[in-house]
Amino acid sequence: MSIIIMNRILFLVVFAIISLTANSQINKKNNMDNKETLRLIYPQWQGGVIDRLVTEIPAGDASRGYFLGAHLLHFLAPDNGQKTAEVPVSLDINDREVKNGINSYDAIVRQTQAALDILNKEEPKQIVTLGGDCAVSVVPFAYLLSKYPDDVAVVWIDAHPDITLPGDEYTGYHAMALTAVMGLGDSKIMEMLPAKIKPDKALIVGLHAWDEEVIPERQKQLGLKSVSPAETRENSRAVLDWIKATGASKVVIHFDLDALDPSEIIAAVGTDPDGMKIAEVVRLINDIARAYDVVGLTVAEPMPRTAIKIRNMLNELPLMK
Repeated sequence: MSIIIMNRILFLVVFAIISLTANSQINKKNNMDNKETLRLIYPQWQGGVIDRLVTEIPAGDASRGYFLGAHLLHFLAPDNGQKTAEVPVSLDINDREVKNGINSYDAIVRQTQAALDILNKEEPKQIVTLGGDCAVSVVPFAYLLSKYPDDVAVVWIDAHPDITLPGDEYTGYHAMALTAVMGLGDSKIMEMLPAKIKPDKALIVGLHAWDEEVIPERQKQLGLKSVSPAETRENSRAVLDWIKATGASKVVIHFDLDALDPSEIIAAVGTDPDGMKIAEVVRLINDIARAYDVVGLTVAEPMPRTAIKIRNMLNELPLMK
C-alpha cells in the first residue's frame, strides 16, 4: 500500500480520534448535559481562494472541497446526543466577486448572518464547529466571547497566522479569520459580530508558515504571541502557562488541519513541512480541556482530495446518475 493511500486512510481516522478524545475531555471537565452543546456544521468554502494550490482535482471541486469536508467531519465525529444545526451555504461557483477586498464577499456576509441567527436562537453554552474554511470560527467565537465576557482565551492551532486584512494581496477571508475575531477587518462584518478578543488573549499554536511579507510585522504590531511546533513537541506547558497568564477560565480552540505535519497526514490544503503530529495536537487539546472549560472547539480546513475523486468517479458510472 502506497504512502499516499495510507495518508488518506489516516486522514479519515484522525477526525474521529480528535473529536472523540477532545469532546470526551470537554464533557468531563464541564459536567454539562450534551443538550447545552451545539454541533454547528458550517460548510463555508468561499473564504478560500485555493484552486491553484490543489491542482490534482478540478478547480471547482477544489474550491468547494471544504463543503464536502465539513460534512465528512460531521459523519466521522461521534454522535453523543449533541443538538446539531447547519449553516446554509451557497454552492454557486459564480458568486465569487471580490468586494471590499474580500473574495465572495456577499456570500460570506449572508452566511455570517445565518450563523449568527442560529446561535442567537439556540443559545448554546458550548459549540463544536465543523468546517469549512478557517473563517467558520469567527461567528461561534464572537458569540462565545459575548456570552462569557472577559473570561475567554483563544487558542488558534494553525500553521499560518490568519491575520491578513482587506486590502492585502490575498483576498481569501479564511486568512483574515483571527483578525476578524479580534475585531479587525471589513466594517460591515465587524458590526455584525457581537464581541471581539484582545490580541493579548489570543495565541497561535503551531505557527511556522507566513504567506505574505507584511504578516510577521503585523503580528509584532498587534502584540500577538505564538508558539512553534517545536515548543509543543514534548508537552503542553508553553500553552498552559500562557492561558494561565491571561486569567481566563474558559478557552475556545480553533484547529486548522494544516497545522498537522504532512509527513504523517495530508488533511488540508496547506502542506507546509515540520508541523505538529496528530498525537501532539490531541494531547494539547486534552491538556487544555483538563485544566480549563473549553466552550468552543472548531475543526477547519479539511480538503478531502480522495473523497472528491471517488465522488467524481461514481458520477460517471451507470445506474448512479
